[in-house]
Amino acid sequence: MSGEAAPPVLLEMLSANIALVTLNRPEKRNAINVEAADAMERIVRAIEADRDVRAVILTSCDERMFCAGADLAATASGTGKGIETPSGGFAGLVYAARTKPWIAAVEGKALGGGFELCLACDLIVASSAALFGLPEVKQGLIAAGGGLQRIAGMIPRNVANELVVTGAPVDAGFLERFGLVNRLVAPGETLATARGLAETIAANGPLAVQFSLGVMRSLQAANDGAGRVLVAERMSALRNSEDFREGPRAFVEKRAPVWTGR
Repeated sequence: MSGEAAPPVLLEMLSANIALVTLNRPEKRNAINVEAADAMERIVRAIEADRDVRAVILTSCDERMFCAGADLAATASGTGKGIETPSGGFAGLVYAARTKPWIAAVEGKALGGGFELCLACDLIVASSAALFGLPEVKQGLIAAGGGLQRIAGMIPRNVANELVVTGAPVDAGFLERFGLVNRLVAPGETLATARGLAETIAANGPLAVQFSLGVMRSLQAANDGAGRVLVAERMSALRNSEDFREGPRAFVEKRAPVWTGR
């Protein structure tokens, strides 16, 4: 029907065993709002329930922007709490219980929660033009969607510290050097490369893949779980601060924030 809004997240099958999940809010730089989080949570559940799906690719409808993270307009207005779902966490994905391997195919920018979506995936294929960053501190926020504890366990400590406290973006080549990006490809080639990886995975025994990945995730979960508790505590304290309200408000009003440290 004409006039209907397009779904914020799309699901299609590339083959009998490979699912493609596409972030689809180009007018909002694929920023996650309540509708996008709810849609993603439903898609994750559908994929888990489909025994034929053996690998999943997460990508964007916009080659310039993978995902800008949380919809700060919603955060500034006080309506952004629903961007975390009860079972999936941020965007309905970052803490969702999943058994299938997910591959992030990243063109353009993956910032804040967009980077956290990538960190929640099991493999990352990135364009040489892609940029990644955790700019939350620039808006008086913290990377509460898994970014802090996961980046700390994936790349060297001082490199992770710099990303977190400066909020500055880095290119995909920089992250490939530290092993965070699995495949660095020319712009426009991420989806094809990710599909090649997915086909290799799908050709293997599905239970063997799921059980092996489950072991890997369990080994990584100890730090992730403890970090999630600590991040939740800090985020709760931050929500009560003046700076927490000032950062998103300044972003929406297109001005420099005035920090008080309170």
